[in-house]
Amino acid sequence: MGSVTVKKHPQGLEYVEVDTDLCQARIFMQGAQIDRFQPKGQAPLLWVSSADDYQPGNGIRGGIPVCWPWFGMHENPQWPQHGFARTRLWNLDSVQMQDQVVELKFSLTVSDDDRQYWAHPSRVELIFTLSDSLSVSLVNTNLGDTPFNLTQALHTYFPIEDIHQLKASGFSGARYIEFGEGPFEQEGDEVQFDRETDRVYTQLGDCQQLHTPQGIIEVRRDNSHSAVLWNPWIEKSKRLSRFNDQDYLTMVCLEAANVLEDRVELAPGESHTLSTHIRWKPQG
Repeated sequence: MGSVTVKKHPQGLEYVEVDTDLCQARIFMQGAQIDRFQPKGQAPLLWVSSADDYQPGNGIRGGIPVCWPWFGMHENPQWPQHGFARTRLWNLDSVQMQDQVVELKFSLTVSDDDRQYWAHPSRVELIFTLSDSLSVSLVNTNLGDTPFNLTQALHTYFPIEDIHQLKASGFSGARYIEFGEGPFEQEGDEVQFDRETDRVYTQLGDCQQLHTPQGIIEVRRDNSHSAVLWNPWIEKSKRLSRFNDQDYLTMVCLEAANVLEDRVELAPGESHTLSTHIRWKPQG
């Protein structure tokens, strides 16, 4: 029988542990951030730096941080990068299990302090569906009487064993901005890595693949025409917090997003769901 249990990390953070016939997973209440997902009999699908110390108040360096209600730096440089959702405590609203498939629903209550960043009446939820694959859905609903817009991302860190052997495919026809320059037209379908890569893609198809020595990770998106592809390479790795100097060799981020012209615009009463679906692609 499968189990869903609330536990506490030695550093004090609470998390939900999932153990079923199909997978094992761990999701922290802080940030509703999943840091472990492993289908039974297969390799893990998420990466976390061994340098992370799981201190309350810090987003975990790995897994899937939630960037909301803005991605990247805000126009106000004093405001937190990637929004505030990834360091706040979320509410676990419901747990369902059927045929060893687990669905967990979290919601974020915007505190009085955080209304300085986000004054719009709204509901934000995160829904995890855990089986032999992982689906994560970020749901925004406008509860007010005026429209608003936002940018967001599911900042997924993938374990890829060796960055020099990684090929990322599914980028044909897209455009990207990198280091504030562009947009550039994608050349070919594949991306390989020999330097720092920080590309914000738009006009992107809904499925990409990470070809790793362990197999192919398939990454699909719903209600998203943009994504971020990131590896910090050598010099930036030395500057990142909670990140080892050599970590760039074993990870890559491919983030389902709504950024740039793909931002979310919600009329009163309207909802939007950004989803990412991750699995090891079956062989054969």
